[in-house]
Amino acid sequence: MELSGRVALVTGGGRGIGRATALALGQAGADVAVAARTEAEVAAVAEELRGAGRRSLAIVCDVTRYDACVAMVEQTLTELGRLDILVANAGGGEERAKVADSDPERWAGTVALNLSGAYNCARAALPALTAADNGKIIMMGSGMGHVPLPGNSAYSAAKAGVWMLTRCLAQEVWEQGIDVNEIIPGPVLTPLTEAIFKLNEPPPFAPSERVKPPEEVAELVVWLATRPPGGPTGQSFSLARRPL
Repeated sequence: MELSGRVALVTGGGRGIGRATALALGQAGADVAVAARTEAEVAAVAEELRGAGRRSLAIVCDVTRYDACVAMVEQTLTELGRLDILVANAGGGEERAKVADSDPERWAGTVALNLSGAYNCARAALPALTAADNGKIIMMGSGMGHVPLPGNSAYSAAKAGVWMLTRCLAQEVWEQGIDVNEIIPGPVLTPLTEAIFKLNEPPPFAPSERVKPPEEVAELVVWLATRPPGGPTGQSFSLARRPL
C-alpha cells in the first residue's frame, strides 16, 4: 500500500490501459478519480475500486476542452481532497492516411485529443500537484511518437508532441517537486486492438514484440507513481522490444 493517502486521476480510465491503471493504483493504496467520455465505463471502474475499499469517483470529461479538464480537477479536489498523481492516458485516433490523402479535420482532431488533451490535463492539474508532496505526471506516449510511420502522421506527430511536452514540463516544474515522465507501452491488447492483436503473440508489424495485457503497463505506472522525491523526471520508459 505504498500509495496510501494519495489521490490519483486517470484519464481514459474506462477501459484498456486506463482501466488497468486505475485498478492497479487502487491496489497500491491510492484513491482514484476515473475520467473518460463514456459515463457507463468510468462508473463501472469506480464501483470496482470502491468494492476493493478505495474511495473513487467517476468523471465524464472531454480532454480536448480545457474548461472540462479544470472542472475534472476541481471535482477531484472537492470529493477526494487532494491530487498527487495525474495519468494522462486519454488518446487515440482514426486518421490513418498519408498526408496528401488525409482529412484536415480528422487530422487536427487526432492532435487535439492526444497532444492538446495531455496539455489541458497537465495545465489544469498543476496547481493541485504543486500543493501536493511529490506530485507525479505520467504521460501515456507511443513508440509512434519516436519513430516515423508513413500513413500515421496525425497520431505520430501528436505523440511526438507529448514526448516533447513531457521533457519541457519536467524542466519547468521540478522545483515544485513534480516529476513528469512518459511511458511507451508497446503493443497492448485493448478493445481498440483486439481485432488485429493476439495476447502474447507478435503484432503484425514487429516480430520481436509481444502483445501484452494492459496490466503490465499499469505495473510501470505504479512504479513511477511510487518513486521517492528526487526520482526520474523528463524521461521516457518503454516496454517495447525493439529500438525506438
